[in-house]
This record gives sequence, structure tokens and C-alpha cells, in this order.
Amino acid sequence: MPWKVVERRIGRAGSLKQRTARQREWDQRYGEGLWTVGYVVEGEFITQENALETIYYRSYEVHFATHPADLTELIQTAKRLRNPHAEATTGVDLQVPAILDYLKRNNLTLGGVEVVDIGTWHGQASHPLSVRLSPLHIKAVGNPKMTLEQFWQERKCLAVWEDNET
Repeated sequence: MPWKVVERRIGRAGSLKQRTARQREWDQRYGEGLWTVGYVVEGEFITQENALETIYYRSYEVHFATHPADLTELIQTAKRLRNPHAEATTGVDLQVPAILDYLKRNNLTLGGVEVVDIGTWHGQASHPLSVRLSPLHIKAVGNPKMTLEQFWQERKCLAVWEDNET
């Protein structure tokens, strides 16, 4: 009984209101708990929850391994991280939790004094790091031709649980 992709390129999650309406529609169409959002990676469907670890978190992990100066600057500059786009739009914030998780897993703490945005809002950034650590610039792990944002938005798909007993 595997997941079967029924819609590809489903687009951005949107605001809380948009996400809720879309999820209600999928519940009505496919049944509550019988659908999920995810990605096809190397020909296999993985849930978005698993992709957060294997794609999103890992992309930041690889970035920090290959750009240690960004990590050092982040730790020395920031006391707190925020996602201005998510705050302004009630969108989903993935980059700040991914970076904070990376720091926690590596026993690192922010030691600066500034609030550092991860990403931009209307072209404004609190710091040059805001742009460099934005998912619009981080390369997607396993696909260096795409940014993390491109991968996350363009490869997102909807799958339903396929019950082979019917």
C-alpha cells in the first residue's frame, strides 16, 4: 500500500487561510488522513516530513560545511533569527528552524547581539547573511543546479495512500 503521486507541482503552501482551504479540499476529495505532501527523490516518493530532514536540513548542513565563514559570521552576529517573509504573510517558516536545528545538533549557540533575518521581505534584508542564508541562494542537496527554494516549491507534489485491497 504505497503513496501514489496524484498532483505534481502543487506550488507554495501560502498563508494559513490558503493552506487550511486547500487541506479541506484534499480531505473532501481524497479522505481525511489519506493524502500527504511530499517529493519524488531518485524515483521514490518521500513525505514532506522526511524531506525536511533529508533535503532541507541537509542543504543547510552542506552549506555550512562548504561555507564555514557564513556559520562563523552567523554565530558571532546573531542573537536571534527571524523569517520576515513568514512573519508578514503567515507563511511557513522552514529556514529558521533548519538553521536552529543545525546549531543545536552541533552544540553551537548564537553569541551575537543582532536580530538576523534569514531571507528578505520586499527586497529588504537586515544583514548580508540574510541573503546568503536564504533558501533562494542555498543549493539543494543532491541537485546543485537548483536552489533549496526552487526544489522545495517546484518539486512539491500531492500523494494519496493507495489501498491495494479495493
